[in-house]
Amino acid sequence: MGAPKERFPARVEPMLAKMADLPGDEENWGFEVKWDGVRVLAFADKGRWRMQNRRAMDVTIRYPELAPIAEQLADRAVVLDGEVVALDERGHPSFQLIQRRMGLASKPAVRARMSTTPVDYMAFDLLHLDGRCVRDLAYPERRALLDGLGLDGLRWHVPAWHRGGGADLLEAARRQGLEGVVAKRLDSPYRPGRRSGEWIKQRVWQRQEFVIGGHIPGEGRRAETVGSLLVGYYDKRASELKLGETQKLIFAGSAGSGLKQEHLGLLSSELAARRRSHSPFEVGAPRGPKAKLAVWCEPELVCEVQWTEWTNEGTLRQPSFKGMRDDKHPSEVVREA
Repeated sequence: MGAPKERFPARVEPMLAKMADLPGDEENWGFEVKWDGVRVLAFADKGRWRMQNRRAMDVTIRYPELAPIAEQLADRAVVLDGEVVALDERGHPSFQLIQRRMGLASKPAVRARMSTTPVDYMAFDLLHLDGRCVRDLAYPERRALLDGLGLDGLRWHVPAWHRGGGADLLEAARRQGLEGVVAKRLDSPYRPGRRSGEWIKQRVWQRQEFVIGGHIPGEGRRAETVGSLLVGYYDKRASELKLGETQKLIFAGSAGSGLKQEHLGLLSSELAARRRSHSPFEVGAPRGPKAKLAVWCEPELVCEVQWTEWTNEGTLRQPSFKGMRDDKHPSEVVREA
């Protein structure tokens, strides 16, 4: 295998993909479906099982139906990278469904949701294998080792990847209503915590995380709850700041479409707990007759929004709320495209 020895890792930061158009030199890239779920690293050490999200939070308790992966791996020591997804009636991953499993912190709450919203694990990379660090191996070598584990169960899978053919895969994703495609350079090692450009993601729709800076109250029966969320992004990631630099929160628009009754109670209480007297946005502001009704909050919550395009004014056109995220720190949210 030609991989150096190492102790079983306590944690690994996931490698990250840049938002960009798919590369033209397709023969130098591998392509995968982009799964619409929650990024989770899985640690199986001779029967012991642990799951970690991209903020290094232990989320093992949230997904007990995935623990038998460690039993299938038996006496092996393995670290996997993948996505936890909730599948709809068509067998497609649904971010709305996975929302029902995010944030649960007790075993009774998890058990209550397991029967109605089970999850699957899509393992797409291998980072450690039986005392060896395989992260420096090229992408096809890591995938070959992953395939060799025979990981295929009722609720866990190793999805196929393709050498070249990215444009065709993106079109297939569009036809089937999937989120998009990820391209990975064939000669790329796994670079923990890096967004090197060796992984590229392209979504069928424009979509990313945004920081919530406030809301506009609803109307009629929703007057006491949230009508639309005021969202933005930082000019730089906190991890990229130089000494003496500070971040600026930039207003991106108001997302009201997609907010369902099931979101409103939790959102209202979370926003109320973070209420502040003035806008957190340092660049831009909501406009229009409803802007004076804005209720501001500390920029501590992250949501995911889908939209069609950026306007000339730098705001989102036809934004639609997709759900809350607790796996990305607000200070790392920047404009991706």
